Amino acid sequence: MGLQHRDYLAVPAGPSNGKVFGCRRCRTHLSTTDQIESKNFNGQHGRAYLFTTVVNVTCGPAEDRPMTTGLHTVRDVMCAKCGETVGWKYDFAYEAAQKYKENKFILEKALFTEVQ
Repeated sequence: MGLQHRDYLAVPAGPSNGKVFGCRRCRTHLSTTDQIESKNFNGQHGRAYLFTTVVNVTCGPAEDRPMTTGLHTVRDVMCAKCGETVGWKYDFAYEAAQKYKENKFILEKALFTEVQ
């Protein structure tokens, strides 16, 4: 099987004050500030952010979940290194107004940390 390759994210150069976020448990890189679409979400552990792209994660099986904004098909998202659940991925939104979430990720603020 061998070692699994993990992506290493770098902060873009310039005055953007960019940050790299990683798993709170093992600090494996997950995403950057330029991938944040919204900070107006809530998860099981409090505040959560909607990200366009995340790396170094594995996804669990798809399941329908009723959420405050309606029914969605989602997958739990786990850190590829330590297996800690860090959020979920939206596969499908049943309501037209929620379609913007499809194929995007929620990372719970309590489960990630700034690593760079």
